[in-house]
Amino acid sequence: MRFDGRVAVVTGAGRGLGRSYALLLAARGAAVVVNDSGAGLDGEGADAAPAHRVAHEITEAGGRAVASTDSVATPEGGLAVIDAAVQRFGRIDILVHNAGIVRRAPLRDMSSDDFDAVLDVHLRGAFHVLRPAFGPMCDAGYGRIVLTSSIGGLYGNHDVANYAAAKAGMLGLADVAAIEGAAHGVTANVIVPGAVTRMAEGIDTAAYPPMGADLVAPVVGYLAHEACTLSGEILVALAGRVAVATITESPGVHRSSWTVEDVAEQLPQIRDMSAPVRFPVLPDGHADHLRHSFAMAGHGATRA
Repeated sequence: MRFDGRVAVVTGAGRGLGRSYALLLAARGAAVVVNDSGAGLDGEGADAAPAHRVAHEITEAGGRAVASTDSVATPEGGLAVIDAAVQRFGRIDILVHNAGIVRRAPLRDMSSDDFDAVLDVHLRGAFHVLRPAFGPMCDAGYGRIVLTSSIGGLYGNHDVANYAAAKAGMLGLADVAAIEGAAHGVTANVIVPGAVTRMAEGIDTAAYPPMGADLVAPVVGYLAHEACTLSGEILVALAGRVAVATITESPGVHRSSWTVEDVAEQLPQIRDMSAPVRFPVLPDGHADHLRHSFAMAGHGATRA
């Protein structure tokens, strides 16, 4: 499963997971834009060395790569990243948004600046590179988009309200890209990775099983490949486990009218997940969800 003739952009590719993604894609034939501003974990500062080092590593091995040190935190930076692919290699086929920073604080103490700074790189950064890449992909009739979420985005965690909000937002952004790209050969999926990289700084990982980036990169490689027909899905890759995460609902309870007391009384049935209901993003999860609720309302009216 190779990527000959394909052009990939990987953000946050100077270190850790992003570096592994870039090296894998390049080793299998893709031309790669290695994007990394070289900022610190908190997003401060800049260093061109990490991006250039990985790009050099690829070219030394006989691959094709160009370094990009623009920050995805601004619309101008995101556009410059995609322009680097188009101007150097003539197209954009694959976008893997992996860039991220961390600013930890309890929710009650988190500043607006720290909240915004994390969203700027993770969530707004995803939009800043996705928007200029999406049109050319649709026009070409082909594209593979991989956005990065986190178990923090799925389930939350202490002291990372900014990070959790950004990573949860990635799910909705990928869903819309999957829906709008479906008619144009463009897929969009989410990776939920787990690896011990510098992002784990300050966390005691002594008891962790092996959690190298090499256990995540092949999953991203599959999502980026032309053979992948998945779209609008969430894949988890953590400590050698690969799984699918989904959003499910209980079947629900219908009444023609509700009181606060009714909700309290019906709560066990409302929360009953013995027969969960799922509405896949494609072909039309939004409409399927509405149809399910409307059908219950219709049946209730008929019975009445």
